[in-house]
Amino acid sequence: MLEKYKQKRNFSSTPEPAGDVKLAAERAKSAKPDQGLFFCVQKHLASHLHYDFRLEYHGVLLSWAVPKGPSLDPKTKRLAMHVEDHPVEYGTFEGVIPSGYGAGIVMLWDQGTWKPEASDVDAALKKGDLKFTLDGYKLKGSWVLVRTGGRYGSRGGDARSWLLIKHKDDWAGDLDITEFAPLSVKSEGDFEDILAADNPDVWISHRPAEGGEAGAMLAKIIERAAALKAGRAAAAPRATRPAPAAKTPRQAKTPALKKTSAKSATSVKPSRKTTAKKARA
Repeated sequence: MLEKYKQKRNFSSTPEPAGDVKLAAERAKSAKPDQGLFFCVQKHLASHLHYDFRLEYHGVLLSWAVPKGPSLDPKTKRLAMHVEDHPVEYGTFEGVIPSGYGAGIVMLWDQGTWKPEASDVDAALKKGDLKFTLDGYKLKGSWVLVRTGGRYGSRGGDARSWLLIKHKDDWAGDLDITEFAPLSVKSEGDFEDILAADNPDVWISHRPAEGGEAGAMLAKIIERAAALKAGRAAAAPRATRPAPAAKTPRQAKTPALKKTSAKSATSVKPSRKTTAKKARA
């Protein structure tokens, strides 16, 4: 199922995961859709800015490229172009693709679990009408993917063309979630932070997106990333100052330890009231 994915990439030059066939088979075998499968949305600045919407199924990530990103408004239908399946390992990928197919910056914008609202996912995909529920940091509630280009390209349509639509529920609204919560759920940073952690200088003379909106956006990101990296380099010598001499046991005072319950030490999923606040991350 990953043949097309692998054909388009040179894994000697890209940091993208190649995919483990054994892992895919194990995940497919142990998957329990009614208990929730993995989903993610990756914000990808390549030749154009878009959002890659991915649902785990049969051990791989079914993938759609959504140019304008998901919308919480049920009246807004977002184009979603069906692309090649990706390996499940791609679901946590965040970084810089230096050259070749998809060259650009990838941000892990959202992740969580999804549950199909139909008992037969294969039949729903074949029909081109997949209803599901998301439980992510930013995207929640009921959604649908509807194919608009005909069944597998019949009736003269393009089978890759789908629409991503939010159903009307408690999680719907007119808030622009892409503007309200633009940052990574993995690193909590923006594109320039991800690029600064890599090598922004490489892109100064040759960047993936040269013209248009994406090119202008990337030029600013490269400039900010280079400034971030230069700032870190300038601050680095300070960290080399000798540390103060350690105090003797008599000089040192033992700090009081705070009691931490097992419940407070675990990660708790944000409640509905705090979701909007945490979504800013």
